[in-house]
Amino acid sequence: MLRLTGSPTKLCDGLTRRDLLHVGGLGAFGLTLPSFLKLKATASDTGGLRPPLRSDSSFGKAKACILLFPYGSPPQHETFDPKPDAPAEVQGELKSIPSVLPGVRVCELLPRIAKIMDRVTVVRSVTHPYPDHGVAYAVSGIPTYTPALETAPRDGRHWPFIGSVVDFLEAKRTGDHTPAVPRNVGLPWLLNARTDLPIVSAGPYAAFLGQGFDPVWANYEGEGKKIAPKYGEGQKKEYMDPFAACGLDGQFKLSSTGELPPEVPAARLNDRRSLLAQFDAARARSAPTAHDKFREMAYSVLTTNKMREALDVGREPLAVRERYGATLFGQSCLCARRLVEAGSKFVTVFWDGFGQFSGCAWDTHANHYPRLKEYLLPGFDLAFPALLLDLESRGLLDETLVIWMSEHGRTPKIDPKPKGAGRHHWSKVYSVAMAGGGTARGKIVGSSDKLGGEVRDIPVSPKDILATAFHALGIDVHTTVPDAQGKPAHIAGDGKVRPEVFA
Repeated sequence: MLRLTGSPTKLCDGLTRRDLLHVGGLGAFGLTLPSFLKLKATASDTGGLRPPLRSDSSFGKAKACILLFPYGSPPQHETFDPKPDAPAEVQGELKSIPSVLPGVRVCELLPRIAKIMDRVTVVRSVTHPYPDHGVAYAVSGIPTYTPALETAPRDGRHWPFIGSVVDFLEAKRTGDHTPAVPRNVGLPWLLNARTDLPIVSAGPYAAFLGQGFDPVWANYEGEGKKIAPKYGEGQKKEYMDPFAACGLDGQFKLSSTGELPPEVPAARLNDRRSLLAQFDAARARSAPTAHDKFREMAYSVLTTNKMREALDVGREPLAVRERYGATLFGQSCLCARRLVEAGSKFVTVFWDGFGQFSGCAWDTHANHYPRLKEYLLPGFDLAFPALLLDLESRGLLDETLVIWMSEHGRTPKIDPKPKGAGRHHWSKVYSVAMAGGGTARGKIVGSSDKLGGEVRDIPVSPKDILATAFHALGIDVHTTVPDAQGKPAHIAGDGKVRPEVFA
């Protein structure tokens, strides 16, 4: 057991760091490639894979999915559901602009997104009862949620991540447990691995499917080029955040997370080396005479260069890289497109925290407007349309489902007390955007009330979003997998396919 000590820093839900610092060794949270392959090969062959029950044209239109997850949760009012007629304390400093869809407006700082809304379906009525940071609730079929689970990635109560389910079922269908390019990849690094809180967030893990179906994580190596706006007045340090700006010389490599030697102190939790670098060093020496078959398989995967090349965004023309934006989110979106082209089935891009955890990324409890104006919205407005248009130009958008979703929304009423104002957690209604993969083009599903605080019509749960994604990927939502007790668990929990997204 790795016991970490530290100051009682408060999280936004009121817990302290000391409440959360009983965690297992780093090996609990990631895998080296040989370990990954070994777990794949020994994964349970039981489960409830079923033939599709639906025959409508939307079923199985998507061959792959790119999940874009802005950690901390964007405000619906300053993205896809502005309220131009609401009182000032709701509408806020930012106004709205018309999009290419008649009658549909978006935030004024999203002019590029406004031009591609005819390719997007926005669900404006997503709702659930947990206004907390619940990545695990949003991306798995787990039926209930507690904040304690969010800091316990290997707790036995977790359900498997959607990408892990896709990987598991595809391995079962094809019999291929070790594809040259992993089917389930996470970018740009292990979630919450680059903040001052020495834990990782739950959610993107395989739970009772077994660690062999965890995402294979990339590891971004590159420096931030811009100081990000502060999270709040109490922030003592400033951070050169690559999500604010990064150099185009940064690189994505395979992570070597997973096997922390006992002599390595906890302070080096975030200092992960690339598995490719390890392999290159090993290859330069005389090869050992005995490897187990799984290490041989790992070397075989690496020496094909397919994964290495997919991660190498430097192979893209400079003009393409610039269109995505010189930010880590932009370059991660470009990398996701390359991985899908190379054969990955499910790629997740997290807009993660960097430096400080409390109030990080899109969790704008304070300094809301400076962060939106200088940091968050400009990067989103470059990368999201660039990804959709790039996929479209390559003939891939119709077969690639792209989802922009987070844990919850933010309060309809602005809190004027913090410097730069703030919006707090709100799960009664928020927005999720979907594009490609058979989804409708240029459609709004559901609506919120005049203040953007309650669902007005067509309530949609996060489980419904997962069920709809499975459907698009050709996986029947009634499919079950064995839980920790061997009982059948529905892959999207109680989620239902939303035909409105496709019509």
